[in-house]
Amino acid sequence: MSKSTTDESGPLLGPADIRELAATLGVRPTKQRGQNFVIDANTVRRIVRTADVRPDDVVVEIGPGLGSLTLALLEAADRVTAVEIDDVLAGALPATVTARLPERADRFALVHSDAMHVTELPGPAPTALVANLPYNVAVPVLLHMLATFPSIDRTLVMVQSEVADRLAARPGNKVYGVPSVKANWYAEVKRAGAIGRNVFWPAPNVDSGLVSLVRRERPVDTTATREEVFAVVDAAFAQRRKTLRAALSGWAGSAAAAEAALVAAGISPQARGEALTVEEFARIAENRQTAEKRETEEKRQTAEKQDTAENREAGK
Repeated sequence: MSKSTTDESGPLLGPADIRELAATLGVRPTKQRGQNFVIDANTVRRIVRTADVRPDDVVVEIGPGLGSLTLALLEAADRVTAVEIDDVLAGALPATVTARLPERADRFALVHSDAMHVTELPGPAPTALVANLPYNVAVPVLLHMLATFPSIDRTLVMVQSEVADRLAARPGNKVYGVPSVKANWYAEVKRAGAIGRNVFWPAPNVDSGLVSLVRRERPVDTTATREEVFAVVDAAFAQRRKTLRAALSGWAGSAAAAEAALVAAGISPQARGEALTVEEFARIAENRQTAEKRETEEKRQTAEKQDTAENREAGK
């Protein structure tokens, strides 16, 4: 393997290393899997710094590709577990780590799998997630990992700039939507920088952005489950231009039931989803629960009254 850039980048991979490694493996980056490999050592070091990777961190990386970011993470963290779906890339990565960073190779683990299907990882529980996520699956992969591994405290992902905007958007922003609310359920979310196209091979047709997510110290205070809250969020944004009274009618069973849940939650039925915080969505979910319990109790009491009346009639 070429060491042409070793003087400048140390054990990290430079442009010539990336191209030579790809040629040796017969790898051609595919749009289907959103493969754009980072070829700039300064960029991966910047990502590690921005992610605040610490010497005691157990980092999980999604989609390590040829190993550009993996090596930089291994320099800074205690352990790194990489999740890679591609057969060829997964097969080659351990050898790359051993060749370029032999003293840290025992701190590296590979999981050859689709990140969306990963439910457990080898070794200690991960404390940080750092990834260059393929644009087409970035949001579902991110949310799956945050839900599945509550030990992940800090996350930094590189995604398409528009996706970064949506994840970090605040209520009232025109791009605020489902990704914004669901990410905020888990974490405090913010944009953490921009990445130019020229640090990738091949260069993508879109700009990239960094998004930082720091898990909430206290979860959203609600009696509703995450699934119940997310169901409200999905319904609210399925028809963005409609008022919540109309948008939530299917979720609640009727427009009247949606209005009752909204009023009970202290939210105007004429409001729209893009104006609400995750806490407000949680209140709506709670008040649907309350309404359903009230309706169930009313039905039970009505049935008891009918039984009593029938028994009295039968006893005459």
